[in-house]
Amino acid sequence: MDLRNKRRLAAEILGCGVNRVYIDPSAMDMVYEAVSRDDIRYLINEGVIKARQKKGVSRGRARMVRLQKMKGKRRGPGSRKGRKYARLTKKERWMNTIRPIRRRLRELRDSGEIDRSTYRRYYRLAKGGTFKNTAHLESHLAAEGKIRGGES
Repeated sequence: MDLRNKRRLAAEILGCGVNRVYIDPSAMDMVYEAVSRDDIRYLINEGVIKARQKKGVSRGRARMVRLQKMKGKRRGPGSRKGRKYARLTKKERWMNTIRPIRRRLRELRDSGEIDRSTYRRYYRLAKGGTFKNTAHLESHLAAEGKIRGGES
């Protein structure tokens, strides 16, 4: 006997697709006798008709990739899609460079290792892009003998 209509009714009641409807093979005679929606509802409550669980896609591999990327792996030239400045804009790169330099200059000024005029001069040089990083800034200051107290 054809169960297509009963399967369709069960799918509507369960709120799932027709292919996810499971009918217990040992209770087929009860399903054959079911005619109305109420009969199908009764069979669902009895556990004769059930909705199979949805098949999901595992996030396990995605989690592993994320962990590797957090470690700095998988970011080589073969994995890059965007252009150089699509991945990190020029402005963001500049901000990542200038903020630590300015922070270090403030620390040196506030601790008294450099005076205000030196701070001003080096602030302007930093703004002009003279220094690559804080180590470069400090080597400049040391070479010119501008750091007080830090070097003995």
